[in-house]
Amino acid sequence: MRWIRTVLREIWGLFVDDGSFALSVVVWVLLAVVVVRRVAPEANWAGPALFAGLAVILAVSALRYARRR
Repeated sequence: MRWIRTVLREIWGLFVDDGSFALSVVVWVLLAVVVVRRVAPEANWAGPALFAGLAVILAVSALRYARRR
């Protein structure tokens, strides 16, 4: 039964390299959807706000990774 856990861990590793990065992206997308729908459903800033948040998350993740190396 240990081999099942190993296989699942390897499959997870194929798609998720940094768990905190993946979690923060999912949280940002969900937060952006909820906030945009509540604050201004007809606003044109939803796309740029989503992009800016994802860019910040990517930059922070890259800086954190660079410090580890």
